[in-house]
Amino acid sequence: MQRGHVDVSSLAGGLDLQATIESGQSYLWDREDGRMYETEGPSGGDAWYWTTVREDDRSHVVRARQVDGRLEWESTTDAGPHLRRRLRLDDDLPAIRAASPDDDVVGDAYDAYWGMRIVRDPPFGSLVSFICSAQMRVGRIHDMQRALRRSYGEPVEFDGETYRAYPTPAALAAATEDELRDLGLGYRAPYVQRTAEMVAGGEADPDDARGLSYEAARESLTRFVGVGDKVADCVLLFSLDYLEAVPLDTWIRRTIAEYYPDCDCGSYAETSRAIREALGGEYAGYAQTYLFHYLRNGGAE
Repeated sequence: MQRGHVDVSSLAGGLDLQATIESGQSYLWDREDGRMYETEGPSGGDAWYWTTVREDDRSHVVRARQVDGRLEWESTTDAGPHLRRRLRLDDDLPAIRAASPDDDVVGDAYDAYWGMRIVRDPPFGSLVSFICSAQMRVGRIHDMQRALRRSYGEPVEFDGETYRAYPTPAALAAATEDELRDLGLGYRAPYVQRTAEMVAGGEADPDDARGLSYEAARESLTRFVGVGDKVADCVLLFSLDYLEAVPLDTWIRRTIAEYYPDCDCGSYAETSRAIREALGGEYAGYAQTYLFHYLRNGGAE
């Protein structure tokens, strides 16, 4: 086993690990104590979180926690570079905040969860997660991904325990619709199965959107079954490095109605364009993510 750490004070803007992982951005992590989305803690708390990464055609478990000003990790590989990429530890949070609008609700959201970073998840896992997100609470979305991992994920041995990697496209493509429904996916089951078939068969890949213009990238992702503009924006923001993306979910539409009513332009495309500009353009997705987490947890009441 390898162990290491990152000095949180060396990061521009620090880190709040719990807010980063438990803010509805990523459903590809789990807490060792089984209490995802149950607790709040200062500076990310000190719970162990885990996920898996691919390296040299093998899956490796990565465990991480934040304690005493350090991001500590354990793995069978050098997890430092993986964590730096997956948690965007090189993002300059003060510069990103400076590009956001100078208004009370955005400022309060940044103050409440300062150190939260946007994740950079693997595209296929992010895509399936957000296909499952329609009309669902964050805890329930996470439960669906955990069920998929337990049923279809590759077993990975680590520290005397068996973990499960996130399923490959081929594994989910081979599942039946009834099997996926039995895991609680409901009407999303055929969307997940068909999307996995598209990726496994080479018909389409979510990573194909990378590098396209923002709106072309969003359109590219809507090729997948069950993916509309909002789900596409989530994948762009939390996987494919489009930090300007602002998914128009329930919380952000409420934010628009209360704080930015002039941005409600009727259509998704026009409202999206207006709120991206209002929230700072290039880094609008960061402001959106802070607002989402802040308001979902009772902020501004």
